[in-house]
Amino acid sequence: MPIVRLPDRALILVTGEDAEHFLQNILTTDLPGIADGEARPGALLTPQGKILFDFLISKAAGGYRLDCRKDVAHEFARRLTVYKLRAKVTIAAKDQVFVAASWEDDPASSDADSTTSQSDSTPSGTESTLRDSRFPGDVGVSRIYAVAGNAGPEPQGSVAAWDALRVAHGIAESGTDYALGDAFPHDVLLDQTGGLGFRKGCYVGQEVVSRMQHRGTARRRVLIAAAEAPLPAAGTPVESSGRALGALGTVSGTNALAVVRIDRVKEAMDAGQPIAAAGVPLTLSIPAWAKFAFPETMSESAAGEA
Repeated sequence: MPIVRLPDRALILVTGEDAEHFLQNILTTDLPGIADGEARPGALLTPQGKILFDFLISKAAGGYRLDCRKDVAHEFARRLTVYKLRAKVTIAAKDQVFVAASWEDDPASSDADSTTSQSDSTPSGTESTLRDSRFPGDVGVSRIYAVAGNAGPEPQGSVAAWDALRVAHGIAESGTDYALGDAFPHDVLLDQTGGLGFRKGCYVGQEVVSRMQHRGTARRRVLIAAAEAPLPAAGTPVESSGRALGALGTVSGTNALAVVRIDRVKEAMDAGQPIAAAGVPLTLSIPAWAKFAFPETMSESAAGEA
């Protein structure tokens, strides 16, 4: 089982008697639905529905733990404080922590194998080992958090291996895959990975999210790009016959993530037009676990433009 340290991650702890009520009213994730031993994706949105911060959230002693990018952790904590008002919560960014990911070497391992109890699955010297719910259960992906002042378990893999795993399963993160403030939750599949609560009531940006969900207007999506030659760097435009489809995100050799307009991709595929990034031909596919599809007709595509 590889263990890859993620040095670009930090934790924010939100604790206190009002922690759940406070976060439930501003974040996209439906907090009562988070199981013990689970880390679930989510976001804090702008009022216009764009992702301001993305994270994995899990239960912690006295509240919740938010696993986010280290370079924006303190700004994220400050933004949460803006919403605090009179809520009885304490918000603290912890950037000097050990955050790691691990996963099963055997892709055929059962879901039960990857969701063992914390007492059985937590490596020595760590605070928590939690199932990363963004990935299919048979992949057995976990997040590992070390207690303060502890070096954590010995890493046994590289960040490149972690990126390759994310690419293989279509799991996007802000930074290399999309810019904060530039993507809607549907664009990066939060509606597919359990990062959006559609029955929890109001939160920041909720009206836009609900409208996209009920009207079916999500047209920009994360797809998996595959090529026969090494792909160019993240941010390279993906095009077909001179028409922009989107851009590459995380690149792992001949594979990558791409945030693209799926209606335009479908039109290119139907017309037999090649799709490429910086001249490198590629194919685009929907992650196997996802429940969305390419638009079936041109009229459906046009409806998404309206």
